[in-house]
Amino acid sequence: MSNTPHTLGEEFPGKLDEIHALKAADPRFAKVLEEYDDVNDQIHRAETKIEPTSQDNETALRKRRLALKDEIEQALSQQA
Repeated sequence: MSNTPHTLGEEFPGKLDEIHALKAADPRFAKVLEEYDDVNDQIHRAETKIEPTSQDNETALRKRRLALKDEIEQALSQQA
């Protein structure tokens, strides 16, 4: 899906090389990235009414995306 906001490149500018390296080295981190992309796509589909959902579900998805973003940020900071 094109033009999906909150992609990893937008959320972590300049860190894509680090993300790819960590993804290749750490299967758990790779799963977190996969879930982030999946949740982000679900939010985008809900926002654009491609797959409407309840407000409660959309809020839960947004909270999950934020938690995953925090996990990614923490993993990246431990690599520095």
